[in-house]
Formats: sequence, structure tokens, C-alpha cells
Amino acid sequence: MMEISRSSIRGALDTRRDIVMMLAKQGYQLEPEALDLICSYPGSKDDLISSIIGQMDRSVAVIRAFQVSSLLDSTDAPGALLERSSALPASCTSSMRAAAELKCDITGRSTCVGDYDDFVRYFRDRYTKIREMLSRRLNARPIESLGKSTAGREVSLIGMVMDVHTTAKGNRVIELEDPTGLIVAVIQKDAQIYEQSSNILPDEVLGMTGTSDGNGRLFVKSLMWPDIPNRTAPLEVGSGCALFLSDLHVGSKYFMDDAWQRFIQWLNGQVEDPSGLASQVKYVVIAGDLVDGIGVYPGQEGDLAIKDIYAQYEAAAERINAIRNDVSVIISPGNHDIVRQAEPQPALPETVQKYFREGGLFVGNPAWVTLGGVSVLIYHGRSIDDLVLRLPGISYAAPEKAMVEMLKRRHLSPIYGSRVSIAPEHEDHYVISRPPAILHCGHVHTVGITRYKGVAVINSGTWQSQTDFQKKMNIQPQPAVVPIVDLATMKVRKLIF
Repeated sequence: MMEISRSSIRGALDTRRDIVMMLAKQGYQLEPEALDLICSYPGSKDDLISSIIGQMDRSVAVIRAFQVSSLLDSTDAPGALLERSSALPASCTSSMRAAAELKCDITGRSTCVGDYDDFVRYFRDRYTKIREMLSRRLNARPIESLGKSTAGREVSLIGMVMDVHTTAKGNRVIELEDPTGLIVAVIQKDAQIYEQSSNILPDEVLGMTGTSDGNGRLFVKSLMWPDIPNRTAPLEVGSGCALFLSDLHVGSKYFMDDAWQRFIQWLNGQVEDPSGLASQVKYVVIAGDLVDGIGVYPGQEGDLAIKDIYAQYEAAAERINAIRNDVSVIISPGNHDIVRQAEPQPALPETVQKYFREGGLFVGNPAWVTLGGVSVLIYHGRSIDDLVLRLPGISYAAPEKAMVEMLKRRHLSPIYGSRVSIAPEHEDHYVISRPPAILHCGHVHTVGITRYKGVAVINSGTWQSQTDFQKKMNIQPQPAVVPIVDLATMKVRKLIF
């Protein structure tokens, strides 16, 4: 039997204590089993802990074993995430590396084959992550436990919505599923929560409390969405200013090049700027649809000024490269870009990146980045189409309301299989695991800005004037409007070019 020295025991105890203290300083406690998993990790424990903290929801008090295990089992295992976050071109300046950093996206990490097991893992990952958020506020039981003995008793459940519909009598019926079973939840038309229940979406995870009939039905009295914690102050602050853009659609004959040139002249200090804002800009964040693309919709060819996709990117790069060199540019793709149409989308391919100046940060869709310590969740925003169709009071004229619904549901695209084509990855990259300081979307060509529980919610409009198709659909774009965020105060204003 191998003899274990006292010094080695003392070293192990020191390590455990150091891990506990390191996480305690960040406001977290550890389950003993979670601590065991961290201690048994063969790689850098500092990197592992950094990855855990980076993926934790801010409202988590106790880090549990399954959360650590999920991270270790994922393709985004510690080291991979840190390696991906620092994978910038070697020629980037050190100041750029420190200022704009990718924390997480799908690039190089896709696991999707499209078989049955992929779908099972995808939805199980969504359910597990959001259930953990809800379980801090709701003492829920598994659906399989609702037998005859629960008849007449008040119970709470957390499940995924399989279907929601209204009966001929006007009652709302929700089929709710968890890993143990399926139950029919009924909200009667005279219930106080009936109007609230019109916001329930298929495939989302939510909690509910009601009375069980002991025979597979629940008469619902209250609903609970995962939501983000209540806050009034900004989540994080940094320094300098960031500009938020999307939907340039370079290559379209409707691209507003004159407005773009006015923007560049302002940003580069070539015109009078009494406010001095331009000189404070450190970052430009672009949330997709850099170019108009080819064959994206029927009859698009008639709307194109540039009919070669690579020529479109060359033209886009020429305009982006005109931004002054000390500004960090972060580019994410959209549904018009030259990446796979199924989301989540990887960063633009290297064949396109080469057109752009060195030092740019190309990320996927969606992507988490930090701007000098301020966390930004970038999503092109195609799911807004689904939310406009399904939720009362949500419209293209006010896209920020749809984005607030994403935060309430802790998910960027809660409806599966509608307008948005989502690849069933083993991890659901759309779960909003922790509140960002800024949520940035585009896609709908209208500007929307609000603040929700400390999160700056920004939809950044477009650089494309109204197309013939938009006229037919009565869509009124808001082009050449640039939201700017003062990262020191997190105040947002609009610049019009």
C-alpha cells in the first residue's frame, strides 16, 4: 500500500480551501460533490474556475455538482473556452486583445449531426439549465409524482411546454413535460392569470402552481417565468463608448453609402464634433447582415447593386476598414451572410475575413463578448419574427419589447421549428445563462432601446433604405441611426446620420 505523506495531505487540503475561498470571493458557495469534481480535474484549476464563473448565472448562490459536470462534459470544456476566447489573430495589438474578448460562441464547436439523440440532448440541456434558474424560486416536484394521492393538493411543477391551445369553451390548455412525464395544465377562462397565459410559448420552460386532480391534470393558479433578477443599477461599467450597428446590407442597391460616409467622417474626426463623443469611441459592434447576400429571397437579384457574394464582402470590408485604427470592430453574422443558415452560426469564414484589416474580432451568432469588462450578448435577432407572430403587443415597430421577452424567458429563441432554423447541438447556445450588461440585436431594421432590470437592451436598425418588398409589407425601416453606449455610465443615446 502506498504511503501518503502528511505534506501531500496538507497540500490537498490547502487546494480545497483555496478553491472554496476563490469562489467565495466571487459570491459563490460549493456543494461538496462539486468541490470534489473541481479537485479531481487534471488540468489548470484556475482555468476551470474561471470557466465556471464565466458561465454561472449571477443569481446563483450555490454551485452544484451537475453544473460543474455539465461544463466538463461539454465541448466547451475548460481550456477550450479560454483557448477560443483568446483566439485572435497574432497580429492584433495587446491593447485590442485586452479590450474586446470573445467569451463563447459556436465557432469550431458544432456537434450537430441531426439524429434523434441530438434533439434529445438539445432539449434536455435547455430544460436542465432553465429548471435550475426556476428551482431557486419554486419548490417543484416531478410530474410523475402526481398520482391519486395528490388529488386536491396544491403542487408546483417546472416543465417544457409541448403545446398550448384554447378550447371551444375558452379555457387555455397547456401540455407540460419534464423528464419524468407529461401533464395537462388547465387555465380556466375566468382565472386571474388567463390574460397572462396568452404569453405562453411552445418549447419554453416555465413553472406553474395549481391544484392536481390526481388524474393527470393541473388547474393552474399561478405562472412563473425564469426571468432575470431585479436590478435598477447597471450590471457592469467600463470606460469609453461603444457603437452598435447591424444590417448594413452592402451590395444592395438600397445600401445608404452616403449616410455611411457621414458616419465614418464623424467617427474619424473629419467633421466638427462639439460633444467630443467620436473621440471616446473604442468599439464598434455589428450584429449581422454585413452584406445583402445572394439568393436569400425570391427576386433578390433585382435588388442587388453587386451580384457576386465575395465582391459584396470586399465592398463591406472597404467601408469597415475606413474606421480609424484604434477602434476595435466586432463582427457577428446574420441570415444574409455567407455562413450556414441553421443557427447558431459560426463566425464568417477565413476566406471572407481576409478582406478586413487585421485586428478585427469575428464571432458567431449568438456570441458573448466583453468590451473592457462589460459583457455583451450579441444575437442577430431572427427569433423576433416568431415573437411578433405569437405574443400579443409585440411588433416590429418596437423590437426592444421582443428582446425583453427573451430576457424574461432566459432564452434568445424559445420557439423551436418556426421561422428560425436551429441546429440541435448538444448544448443550447440560446439559453441566457446570466444577465448580460448589454443585449444587442438587429434583423428587423427598426431601432429600439430600453433598460430592463439593469440590462441595456438595444436593437440597432439598419443601413438599408426601404425596399420594394418592405413597402408591400408596410415595414418602415429606421436607417442610419447608431445607438451609442457610454460604458462608464451605461447610458444610451441615438446618433442620426
